[in-house]
Amino acid sequence: MHTMPAPALSVADVAKSYGSVQAVDGAGFDLVAGQVTCLLGRSGCGKSTLLRLIAGLERADRGRIAAGDAVFADAATHLPPEKRGIGLVFQDYALFPHLDVTKNVGFGLTHLNKAERAERVAALLDRFQIAHLARAYPHSLSGGEQQRVAIARALAREPAVVLMDEPFSGLDGALRRDIQLAILGQLRESGAAVLIVTHDAEEAMRVGDRIVLMAEGRVLQSGTPEQCYARPISAAAARLLGPVNVLPGMVQGGMIETVLGTISASGHPDGPATLIARPESFALSGAGTTIDLTVTAIAYLGDRYEVAGMVGDTPILAHLTARPVLNDDKARLSLLAYEILPDHR
Repeated sequence: MHTMPAPALSVADVAKSYGSVQAVDGAGFDLVAGQVTCLLGRSGCGKSTLLRLIAGLERADRGRIAAGDAVFADAATHLPPEKRGIGLVFQDYALFPHLDVTKNVGFGLTHLNKAERAERVAALLDRFQIAHLARAYPHSLSGGEQQRVAIARALAREPAVVLMDEPFSGLDGALRRDIQLAILGQLRESGAAVLIVTHDAEEAMRVGDRIVLMAEGRVLQSGTPEQCYARPISAAAARLLGPVNVLPGMVQGGMIETVLGTISASGHPDGPATLIARPESFALSGAGTTIDLTVTAIAYLGDRYEVAGMVGDTPILAHLTARPVLNDDKARLSLLAYEILPDHR
């Protein structure tokens, strides 16, 4: 049995409100050295506020933030940002426009002598493949180059924890993926515990060793991308990671009755429940529970056909590997995988 390594940073029951608005409500999770954790939630869910609380830019109303035995924040303590040993990368990168790349990266290294500072900056410029930009100023850099400079600057003081707020949001498509993969390797190698705030589910799945799902100021679930995607603990958690069919039902005698029919619910107690099925859980008719879907739209997406339709009055979304053959606008599909959650969570 694998034991989780000791956390580099622990957040426990942290809360923050602004007037009557509860921005963060009892949030808690751990960050581990050498791992990337993605804090995923929709705009306005409190994730950027939580990042600012961890950084010390805001004071928590309650809760505890600590790195090992060093308490950053609790009922009696609020350590200022510069004493927390945390590297920060903001969405707009926040580079100093009047300083060149070398001076931006070395900005926080005044505690080192000139030779040590030059050596560390040179190593970071090499690591992030921006040595050729050493004398360039921020206004002349591309978005991807600015981002590399910002991350190099955040790592210059060798922080135990690096916090990044929507760091890839300004980059496009393929460039975004390339930079994510290149930079994440460097971040993991640095040994820091990295927290990336994002509202992009695909990004969180691609870059996170672990994901923390957040909605309305609360942490809904945390775990590996596989755990959070395949075993959601609530419909709200499931929806954060992509489209999902959420169907109310009733469990009785090891079976659940939904609009899709009567389906095995072995091991689940009798009573109201919710069946959750990802679109890719459907296949053209074969094994599993068979349903007749009245098709309203089919879109070809390259690697799949996205099929939208109705079962009775209930909309269903399915992703299929082949185009369904319709009979009177109906496609016969099989449901191969699903989760059942009790009590309409």
